[in-house]
Amino acid sequence: MVETLCLYFLFHNVQLQCAPINISYVTKDSYLQIKDRACFIFCVEKMSKFSALFCFIILVISGCACIDSAMGGEIGIYELKKGNLSMKLTNYGARIISLVLPDKNGKLGDVALGFDTIEEFMNASSPFGATVGRVANRISNAQFTLNGTVYKLPANSGNNTIHGGPIGFSKVVWKVKKYSPDGLVPYIVFAYHSFDGEQGFPGDLLVKTSYTLLGDNQLCITMEAKARNKATPVNLVNHAFWNLGGHNSGDILSEKIQIFASRYTPVDSKLIPTGKIVTVKETPYDFLKPNTIGSRINELPKGYDINYALDGSGNKKLRKAAIVHDEKSGRAMEILTNQPGVQFFTSNSLNVKGKGGFMYKRHGALCLETQGFPDSVNHPNFPSQIVNPGKPYKHYMLFKFSTF
Repeated sequence: MVETLCLYFLFHNVQLQCAPINISYVTKDSYLQIKDRACFIFCVEKMSKFSALFCFIILVISGCACIDSAMGGEIGIYELKKGNLSMKLTNYGARIISLVLPDKNGKLGDVALGFDTIEEFMNASSPFGATVGRVANRISNAQFTLNGTVYKLPANSGNNTIHGGPIGFSKVVWKVKKYSPDGLVPYIVFAYHSFDGEQGFPGDLLVKTSYTLLGDNQLCITMEAKARNKATPVNLVNHAFWNLGGHNSGDILSEKIQIFASRYTPVDSKLIPTGKIVTVKETPYDFLKPNTIGSRINELPKGYDINYALDGSGNKKLRKAAIVHDEKSGRAMEILTNQPGVQFFTSNSLNVKGKGGFMYKRHGALCLETQGFPDSVNHPNFPSQIVNPGKPYKHYMLFKFSTF
């Protein structure tokens, strides 16, 4: 029933009233204003004129993700609340800032890692809570061939491209299209126009990310993309960093996880898929039955950072991706999706000061990014992530939070 409700609100253009943007979360020293396809950065720290000019030139050279004046604007913070579940979001990266829900004793806690200011989100090396694209995960050698044309992308992970390039969708300001903070269906829709050639990708792309709170502590996320004039690869993900014990509770190694995938896509030393799809049996990647995350993590060089090929059929039908349990708090999270894969990442290099000054350390969170297979543009045996004009991309995620 809930899955049906989720799909109903995703497929139907629900008319909701838009509230004024609240910019109280933005520091007075720093915000992005994007207008008339020109990018202006007001420096966060004191900077010489030369440094500021150099910063601007680098942004232009790297293909700064500028958008129409109609899509630009100030950065705001938005809250959704239904029952015991509340969350804060921002149009900077169409991202989750916090998600608060009760534990088994009724005590509320924030289970999403993040920061106290937008400035810190801007400076972070990881896209905490953000919508990532145009193509999330890695593209080998920062290039691909589509319809006979070779597209060269800016490399930002060694010789490869990751998460859409140096200025992907997580680092731009989105427009708020609709917003209803409470009531029967708390709901917000962020929109972004990615132009032809942005970060090296072909074609104009209209993108929307929606967050909807349903009953029984459930969150529905949908991501849609329409190619306007050219075929283009699209792989959008939500990159929330979860810790069901609370964002400030330490590592997630004792949390139990079950991943509904009997196969995975192995990678090389640079985390680029080899092109093979192999069984998880007799490997540390086998979570077909629930097991603690830390049970075999030491058998891997750094930890988990791998794509699983989900079992079952997807597309318009939601299928289970993963279930996570935290024994201490009694919180559980189940994820369903229509995508073919899920990236399981255990924050293997995390070392940053987060909310309330708490130090987020290695394995301090897990990410479960439902997605198309990484580097699918260079592996014809992987499910295609090419989106053509007239055939929009749709990515659905349903998060079911509960206690036990």
